[in-house]
Amino acid sequence: MLHIHNGDSAAGIAKRSNLPGEHLAWREALICGPAPSGLPEIEWRQMRAHHLAEAYDLSAEDCEKSLRDQDEALAKFVDHEEVVLWFEHDLFCQLHLLYLLNWFSQRTVGSTKLSLICINEFPGISDFHGLGELTSEQLASLFPQRHEVTAAEMEVAIKGWAAYSSADPGNIAHLIAGDIAALPFLRAALQKHLARFPWTLNGLGLIENVALALIAKGAAQFDSLFQKFSKGEPTYGLGDAQLLFMLRQLASGPEPVLTISKGASQTATANPEIRNTRLALTPKGESVRRGNNDFVALNGIESWLGGVHLSGSEAAWRWDEARGELRAKR
Repeated sequence: MLHIHNGDSAAGIAKRSNLPGEHLAWREALICGPAPSGLPEIEWRQMRAHHLAEAYDLSAEDCEKSLRDQDEALAKFVDHEEVVLWFEHDLFCQLHLLYLLNWFSQRTVGSTKLSLICINEFPGISDFHGLGELTSEQLASLFPQRHEVTAAEMEVAIKGWAAYSSADPGNIAHLIAGDIAALPFLRAALQKHLARFPWTLNGLGLIENVALALIAKGAAQFDSLFQKFSKGEPTYGLGDAQLLFMLRQLASGPEPVLTISKGASQTATANPEIRNTRLALTPKGESVRRGNNDFVALNGIESWLGGVHLSGSEAAWRWDEARGELRAKR
């Protein structure tokens, strides 16, 4: 039996449990960076490795090797009687679930059973964020609840990945307007994804706008900012490294809206190098936050949201926050 977990935290907990089989930690962050459709496997891996190396200050060679090892481990699923996918409700997790189900749809699974555990709550935990916060006993208690992936789930996942990796985000809007109930957490997750596109208000997406508002209210140390953001926007499921990567884009360019510097912390953290970072709005940042200036007009844009490449002096797509809909630039 092969268990596939979203990241090392959940995989580590599972390894300490009494669950039978092998455990594969899925190490990716498809919520960030390029994810266009149609690339051959090698080109896809090189593209993702380049992004991960640049985003997290890692070696591109090491990133590519890690992704290659991961792909090779996944390809050995045929050696197992059952593969169990362990995922959550947030966008970070849902995108990996779409990717993996789409990947399996293109292979002959033979006699291997493909099962799924996907939750958004756990008994006794009032503010559930993810499988990584469970104990090994709590995690193992979910195992009997697994079910074989249905044809309906697979169909929605294939359409979902095609929409996310498309160069036209209108495909996502079309998808979530239809029946995708087979994957019950997908609609809310993809709606949050669309709100990441530059707003008509100020050229920043929802994640950046929420972060700037929190900083303006006093969350100047990243540790505090990350905790408040995670509590207020749990549907994204961002890790600290992903949020900081996004904020760093706001601290560069001709008219940065943030300053980022290292600071001392009175609290022990798992990653003080990241968590002790301090942030402050620039005067232009305060103006952008209030909607008096447009970030894209000031700095241009160079960003990927799934399969959509936003580049140049204007954003080809804008999120109309008042109407709750995505608009193409005319």
